[in-house]
Amino acid sequence: MDSQHWRAVITAAQAGDRRALDELVEGWLPLVYNIVGRALNGHADVDDVVQETMLRAVGNLGSLRDPDSFRSWLVAIAMRQIRDRARRRTPDRLEEAAASDFAELSVLRLQLEGQRREVAEAVRWLDDEDRQLLSLWWLEVAGELTRRELAAAVGITRQHAAVRVQRMKERLETARGIVRALDGACPDLRELTGRWNGRPDSVWRKRLARHLRGCGYCGGTREAVVPAERLLVGIALVPLPVGFTLSLALGGKTAAAATSAAASAGWSAKLLGALTKPAVAMTAGATIVAGGAYVVTQPPDAPPPRAAVTPTATAGSAPPRTSAPPAPTPESSPSATKRTDPYGTVVDAVDRAPDPNARPAALPRRPESGITSTGGPKAVMQHRGDSVTLTGRGYVLVRWQISPGSRPGALVMPSWTGLKGRLFHVASGGWRRMDDPLPGAPNGYATGMGGPSIGYAVLPPGTQQMWQNEYFYLDGTVTLTQNERGCDYGLTVFPSNRDAVVEDIDAGPAQGALRYGLVRDTGTDRAPVPQYVTRATPADPATVPQRSRV
Repeated sequence: MDSQHWRAVITAAQAGDRRALDELVEGWLPLVYNIVGRALNGHADVDDVVQETMLRAVGNLGSLRDPDSFRSWLVAIAMRQIRDRARRRTPDRLEEAAASDFAELSVLRLQLEGQRREVAEAVRWLDDEDRQLLSLWWLEVAGELTRRELAAAVGITRQHAAVRVQRMKERLETARGIVRALDGACPDLRELTGRWNGRPDSVWRKRLARHLRGCGYCGGTREAVVPAERLLVGIALVPLPVGFTLSLALGGKTAAAATSAAASAGWSAKLLGALTKPAVAMTAGATIVAGGAYVVTQPPDAPPPRAAVTPTATAGSAPPRTSAPPAPTPESSPSATKRTDPYGTVVDAVDRAPDPNARPAALPRRPESGITSTGGPKAVMQHRGDSVTLTGRGYVLVRWQISPGSRPGALVMPSWTGLKGRLFHVASGGWRRMDDPLPGAPNGYATGMGGPSIGYAVLPPGTQQMWQNEYFYLDGTVTLTQNERGCDYGLTVFPSNRDAVVEDIDAGPAQGALRYGLVRDTGTDRAPVPQYVTRATPADPATVPQRSRV
């Protein structure tokens, strides 16, 4: 930022210039949002802390003696509010989830890829104190802060800051290793994380770090690890999310009253107009609406806000089996015994494949009037965010194509959102499960999930292994979204019918396939519901929990 320009703006705001104060708030709000957002990793308190920081800055602007020190002064206020918030946290709030994971916002809004993405995601594994320091160091290496300003914000000397930053960087590198390993295909790590709920915490960080130190597979890497500071140089600030609101009209404060006791009361004309008119007035970087609130907007081509929460496994009863050996049934959670959903069973449990020669049970008959698809008779979804909306009454085929040869690692499952009506998981076919061995598999594949020479697609803990073809019955409307992140995969969606399902699942080893299919439909309203299904329409479909009750 042009220091001479901001010196003039700050001086004018201190003298009671309301337009200058508006510009000051608009210009420095993104910096404060990035510091607080990274320090709290998008916690629900971010908005409150940002607002309190800006209110205190506006209210005490008249006490700032040197306009050139405004940035370090503002950052120090933000850090004090972050620490005050940590002290105010009560035990019952310690487990609150993030409102919008800031690591994911960084990835999406800055379009980070590769190791830059890895650094952003590693932030989740740091303790609060390290995250607070990293929120400043990230901006230092990106050219937004100086080391002097970083030290002043933390309240330590530059020499002590150098030591603290070095220790934080070491822990960040450990966290990067964890992120890298979780995106890999180490079978021992997969077993270790079988009971992990998917939320980063200090206990699992230590467990995973111990595993990394003793594992030859996870300890290696296919590419040179670039130091974090080299990756972050020049990265811009994360834009504020659409609809982010900063209200500066609290307690009757006015722009002039906040900056100078001698100034006349009242917001700027711009704000006063907004207070008396419901219409929205646009400014260069913000929208000012009734109530004296800044609602920061983004250009039309900016991505929507996303809140990436890692789907977590939820214990429940296994789906009914007709031809497969009985699968181990996890202990039901207390909530599972108090069923309030109108239909469906929880299928969030790993199942076994039936014996190759076990013929499927008879598929129950359900009424069919046909399915219409926004993707036509063959909707191909190969990228994150691709979706298709299905409407009607009948059968739908979802065909899987996993490509670990292009990019192996953790696989984020597709999700069904906006469900109106009923949706059942009726059968699995395609002559094989995706983890079946592939005789004579080409190009390093051992199964449909990959192989040791190319890496494997790794499912979230508790996810049922999909088959090549998965069939569903819909009576209503629903949207299926491809949530690719990590392992490369594609989905092809076809409206189908019962005869096609029966023909597919009855094709067994005699026809050169690996196994017969599997019928899951009970013929009642207790047939299995697909995993990752919701009647809601979240901003990011990848955040749909794994629990399958609707």
